[in-house]
Amino acid sequence: MRIETLKYTDLAMLSRGMSGLRKKCLIINLPGSPKAVKECMEIIEPILVHALTIISGKTNHK
Repeated sequence: MRIETLKYTDLAMLSRGMSGLRKKCLIINLPGSPKAVKECMEIIEPILVHALTIISGKTNHK
């Protein structure tokens, strides 16, 4: 997210720096403004299904 949102604002370097898991819950740090959240969601949306599949253990990856 940080790399892609740098195209919109230099201030992206100050946020959007963390994501992680707590048990089987994906936690993603999103920015504070609704516009920036929309931009970030557009960036990560294509990989969310894959990430959640891996987290849930419903994958053939070993």
